[in-house]
Amino acid sequence: MTQLLPSIPKVGMVSLGCPKALVDSERILTRLRADGYAMSGDYAGADVVLVNTCGFLDSAKEESLAAIGEAIAENGRVIVTGCMGNEAEAIRARFPSVLAVTGAHQYEAVVDAVHEAAPPTMGPFIDLIPQPDIKLTPRHYSYLKISEGCNHSCSFCIIPDLRGKLVSRRIDAVLREAEKLVAAGTKELLVISQDTSAYGVDTGHAKHDWHGHPVRAHMTDLARELGQLRTLEGTPPWVRLHYVYPYPHVDAVIPLMAEGLLTPYLDIPFQHASPSVLKAMRRPANEAKVLERLQRWREICPDIAVRSSFVVGFPGETEADFAYLLDWLEEAQLDRVGAFKFGPVAGARANSLPGAVPEEVKDERYARIMQKCAAISAAKLGAKVGRVLPVILDEVGEPDEDGDVGATGRTQADAPEIDGAIYLRNVPEGLAPGTIVECLVEDADEHDLFGVIVEGN
Repeated sequence: MTQLLPSIPKVGMVSLGCPKALVDSERILTRLRADGYAMSGDYAGADVVLVNTCGFLDSAKEESLAAIGEAIAENGRVIVTGCMGNEAEAIRARFPSVLAVTGAHQYEAVVDAVHEAAPPTMGPFIDLIPQPDIKLTPRHYSYLKISEGCNHSCSFCIIPDLRGKLVSRRIDAVLREAEKLVAAGTKELLVISQDTSAYGVDTGHAKHDWHGHPVRAHMTDLARELGQLRTLEGTPPWVRLHYVYPYPHVDAVIPLMAEGLLTPYLDIPFQHASPSVLKAMRRPANEAKVLERLQRWREICPDIAVRSSFVVGFPGETEADFAYLLDWLEEAQLDRVGAFKFGPVAGARANSLPGAVPEEVKDERYARIMQKCAAISAAKLGAKVGRVLPVILDEVGEPDEDGDVGATGRTQADAPEIDGAIYLRNVPEGLAPGTIVECLVEDADEHDLFGVIVEGN
């Protein structure tokens, strides 16, 4: 008698928001696959659809609500999770048919909800061989989340309300995950959290054994150990630090960049430079020291790239405050800058601050800061023309009518998704995404580079 294999339930996923939420999605899907579920790439093939929401800004909430509505219209069986899960009543009021609503990084609750909506089939022929973790990024780069939550109380932010206070992962668990990712083919590790510089503060920087020696849960120790990993080709992986607050101990990681153990790149959310605005934001107001430190960092590691983000039109921001910010940016010469117009977020203390900036003034200031930063970027990228730089390939195209192949890659100064790219011509055959090659920079514009792979790669 023939025994039919049971039908395997399928789960679809819509993941919104920041890389930290993407890691949450990967963990949820990995757990579900271990429980016998298959993944669906479209609405039609899914028995249930998960929507991992973002709730940081009102615009992000609207995007999340739109995604929930689309999933309901296309599939009908929807479970909502993520940062906007804290607003379960509002979600249910708009979409009464959602099956369940859970908050950020509530993995067990999400899995339980899926089990109830589409019970797993755990027959004798299912999951006999363990499978690797699910990744939602390309094989050659991976996000490495080291902690959850944040201890800051910035007046414009509700992250602590959404994700709670700082909770750091054990250092040996983080390093074990990193080692596993690199062994599986990752060439670039992107270290993420809400506050990478504060890693381990909540645990008293607890020590754990790693390959026979104790290691502290501390950003500098973590960076040093990550620099000891080796890819399948025997080279150090690129290791980027994101969401780094400029605490004094950040200075200690710059020599690691100069030694080649850490990618010469820092993502620091400065948010503003004017002391009065920083005070209203409840941010550290030591912008002069930051300029001095930037100069020292560049003396130690000339190729260091610093990216940041700034808010314009914050309540109480005067024209003098904004001019101060522009002057500071001119002196700081940051490599990559993103800017945002202030908008009220439900629950943020900044909403009640006096001195609301008119929308037309926000628009004008946003245009000015982007113009300033584009000019700085164009000059810095132009200075790279003629240099040979290591590049990691993200996409390799098909031959055109002349047989030429183009590719898109990134230098060490560019993180995926948020920074610029280098566009390559006449790419040799056989190169795949994730390959690291040496490239001659031939041209540049305000945001990107253009070049060719040098012979010998």
